Parts: sequence; structure tokens; C-alpha cells
Amino acid sequence: MAHLHMVCGLICAGKSTLCASLSEQPNTVLISEDTWLSALYGPEMETIADYVTYSQRLQTILTPHIQHLLGADINVVLDFPANTLPQRAWFRDLIDRSGRPHTLHLLDVPADVCKQRLSARNSQGTHAFSVTERQFDLISAHFIRPTANEGFKIQPHLP
Repeated sequence: MAHLHMVCGLICAGKSTLCASLSEQPNTVLISEDTWLSALYGPEMETIADYVTYSQRLQTILTPHIQHLLGADINVVLDFPANTLPQRAWFRDLIDRSGRPHTLHLLDVPADVCKQRLSARNSQGTHAFSVTERQFDLISAHFIRPTANEGFKIQPHLP
């Protein structure tokens, strides 16, 4: 039966790296939010509010596609952050609609380590988006750790 993988963790916690690894399994598709948002809305995304708007648009259009993939018994790895209650509500809806097993991978990496990684990533210039330390702090302030009563099968990953 197809499996849905989701990730939760601060910026530069290693979510995309883990997703890439998970997607190497047979019969598995990776869908990356950063790739889609960069291609569709890159220059238009200037604020966190812009990100929220465009991310929600992307979720709306991808929901039936993800449902179709899971229904066709194809594993799906979603490289979308599951860092807030609204973000996880979308994942919960996907799980409930599909009835497929899932794993929410929680990357528990301290903020100072993530900031060091972010600085290195920004200097390399290879990522679709450059995030300042101020933006990191603003976005991280919205992070809410998932709890067992949300109904997810949580798999912790320590640094």
C-alpha cells in the first residue's frame, strides 16, 4: 500500500535532504514545494504573507494529484514543511482522504545549527530561495512542534 511521507523541522534542518533520500525508494514520487514555488512564483514572493498565499494555492492544485498518486499505489514524499497547525491540517486532510499509511518525519535540529547551515547554503547560492537570518527568526517563531494528539505517526530524527 502506498505511503505518504511528510517532514517537519526548521529551515535548514535537513528536510529536503531527507526527502531526497526517501524518494530513492522504488515506486516513489518526490514533490518539492520550493521547486514548484520558485518556478511558478519566485520573483513575486517577497514576504511571508506571499509565501502563505502561494503555498496554499499550490496545495489546492496538488491535492487531487497527490490523491491520485496514492490511489495508484505510488508512494509520495512531500517536501513541504509541516511546521504549523494549518500546514499540518492539509497533511491530515490528505491522510484522511487517502486512507494510506503515513510518516511525519520530525527533524529535531537546534536553531543555532540550522542558522549555521543557512549561512553556508546562502553563500553557495544553490538553493531556490535565499533566507536571511531575520527571516529565519520570523518564520521559526511560527514553528509548532507536532504532538501525539494530532494523530500523526511521528518519526523523530536527531542531529
